[in-house]
Amino acid sequence: MSESNSAERGNRDEEQVPGAKVIAQALKTQGVKYMFGVVGIPVTEIAFAAQELGIRYVGMRNEQAACYAASVVGYLTDRPGVCLVTSGPGLINALSGMANANMNCWPLLVIGGSCERSQETMGAFQELPQAVRSSMYGRPGACYVDMPADIVDLKVNVSSIKYVECCMPPPVSMAEGSAVCMAASVLRNAKQPLIIIGKGAAYARAEEAVRKLVEQCKLPFLPTPMGKGVIPDNHPNCVGAARSRALQLADVIVLFGARLNWILHFGLPPRFRPDVKFIQVDICAEELGNNVRPAVTLLGDINAVTKQELASKNSLPMNYFTVFYHVQEQLPKDCFVVSEGANTMDIGRTVLQNYLPRHRLDAGTFGTMGVGLGFAIAAAVVAKDRNPGQRVICVEGDSAFGFSGLEVETICRYNLPIVLLVVNNNGIYQGFNADTWKEMLKFGDATFVAPPLSLLPNAHYEQVMTAFGGKGYFVQTPEELQKCLSQSLADTTKPSLINIMIEPQATRKPQEFHWLTRSNI
Repeated sequence: MSESNSAERGNRDEEQVPGAKVIAQALKTQGVKYMFGVVGIPVTEIAFAAQELGIRYVGMRNEQAACYAASVVGYLTDRPGVCLVTSGPGLINALSGMANANMNCWPLLVIGGSCERSQETMGAFQELPQAVRSSMYGRPGACYVDMPADIVDLKVNVSSIKYVECCMPPPVSMAEGSAVCMAASVLRNAKQPLIIIGKGAAYARAEEAVRKLVEQCKLPFLPTPMGKGVIPDNHPNCVGAARSRALQLADVIVLFGARLNWILHFGLPPRFRPDVKFIQVDICAEELGNNVRPAVTLLGDINAVTKQELASKNSLPMNYFTVFYHVQEQLPKDCFVVSEGANTMDIGRTVLQNYLPRHRLDAGTFGTMGVGLGFAIAAAVVAKDRNPGQRVICVEGDSAFGFSGLEVETICRYNLPIVLLVVNNNGIYQGFNADTWKEMLKFGDATFVAPPLSLLPNAHYEQVMTAFGGKGYFVQTPEELQKCLSQSLADTTKPSLINIMIEPQATRKPQEFHWLTRSNI
């Protein structure tokens, strides 16, 4: 080897790089492609280094939304997204996202900066590969790595750095898509159907939806011991007095939160027909398929599943089902559907169809509100890389939108063509129209007379989008919704927000302020 080559190699070995760049390179080596955060000392340098090495950095307005976004990247890509935060309040703000990731079993890596400490070795850098692995393997979840300021600023020789190979992805278990349509077909073709209502339906507070299903479809029902009362025992469709006969003759049985244990004779003959078809509705995956093989399994909230049968296409003022019916008609089959809110999410998941895995994002196992815009931003960034032109539709309740509405500025700053749909009923669960609100305030100050569930009527959330340069629409009819949604989907150059007004509470009697005298809503 010539002296000049030896000198050049020696210079490279003695070249020093900052710790921030070593951290960023370690992340890139582990397959990290996306980073979300709110920068500050000392983690700002990590963000710069990440961008320099080709890791996409999205600066958010709040660590909570940043952590939600990073967690969804882990779900969508099989590699953990990174949330970059400062110490103290920054890390505390990210805790909701970390908890949400753990409950949903999504890989997430949170990197926080802290004050300096004595550091004599490079051991801290070697923690990153293990953190990535820990977030992905076994039960995926959040993993936090603390990066003291002196590590970020530390200068080390290139020759002393040894990057660990990218860890292999964990085995992926693919979940089956929605089977609601199949269940409806089986039930529709039944000659002697039977609904069995278990205590799971009672726990889900599904009494209203189950009763409407029974009455509209004229279905006989049988309650289990702790399912009694979901629909009153004196209801004309109750077959409790002929229990044995009903079980023996039914050709299709829908189990709403009822387990095929000893109480229901394990679902086996002679109590049941040998060829009976079970449709099993349960929130617990472990219960599906116990003792017998069901014709259809529906894993989900019992209340939400039963509400699908209640869809109405042409009601005015619009209700949830009217909105979702017209939205479903135009949704691209390959789009990401992000959804959060109370009724908005519950009803929406039964009407808005998904055709591809990992293309639906909602409050998930932890039931977290405020995740929507962070999830949508992450999905849009991933889609931009993987499949340019793929749309992200974010369906928000008006209350849920309030949790992270200012992230609209983030959407506009990065020009992400997300279509935001705010289903606005002027409240949490239910609200009041402008006239009723005005009359109500005559009774006193809003802090005394306004129900805690109510929000300001007719709030123009679409103006949040227009304030930052996107397109905003205020719609009140199905025709307006169809037109505005069509325009929004056709425009791939700008984000848009459609503020959809629906009936605040369909059963409300005009000018009756019953909340002043009743404790039950």
